[in-house]
Amino acid sequence: MSSEGRTPVALSLEPKPTGYYSNTRTELIDLVPRPLGRVLDVGCGEGGAAEPLSRAGVTWIGGIEILPEPAAKAAEKYNQVEVGDALETLDRFEGPFDTILCYDVLEHVVDPLALVRRLRESSSPGGHLHVSIPNARHVSLLVDLVFRGTFGYTEFGLRDSTHLRWFTRRDIVALIEGAGWSVCSTVPSLRRFPLVHRPLHVLTRGLSTEFLTGQWFVLARASSGT
Repeated sequence: MSSEGRTPVALSLEPKPTGYYSNTRTELIDLVPRPLGRVLDVGCGEGGAAEPLSRAGVTWIGGIEILPEPAAKAAEKYNQVEVGDALETLDRFEGPFDTILCYDVLEHVVDPLALVRRLRESSSPGGHLHVSIPNARHVSLLVDLVFRGTFGYTEFGLRDSTHLRWFTRRDIVALIEGAGWSVCSTVPSLRRFPLVHRPLHVLTRGLSTEFLTGQWFVLARASSGT
């Protein structure tokens, strides 16, 4: 261990822990307006979202995954899966899409604005984009920077060593709206200690949540006028 009590993680594309690519995303899919219609899952991993999406009554599911091995497993569950960079593979799909999922993706992308703008072009009028993004304003980052002198990269999670971009709530809202979407809601992920977070949220008029949520879930809509 280092003298600060944390061993730095090298920036690399090392294999991720078991289960990293198989999340079902059920709690996120529950937040998306119905009907879901035709769905595009960007960064679909192994297609873990197939079951909750099917239960929700989707009519068709497409997926994009940059890694071949997880993509092969997703292809067994989705109607169409393409392997590669999202911007480069979108043209292989026949749109438009009623619901576009972008879970834990934008932080890994070199040009997230270009991707979100391209997804807007692929959306049906009134279609929805649902994004999950790590919160760059989380209090743990401040603690590591100020008191430990390290950014504190880890193998996965909030400070995954493969993240290229970092967003606060304000940043991700600005990016999505700048790409032509209308943001409908930003929901914090406060699964730990909810009985503490809720009164703090009220007491601080939402400021505490800006520092305590690990992720933001952003729902946006493609209005017919944009």
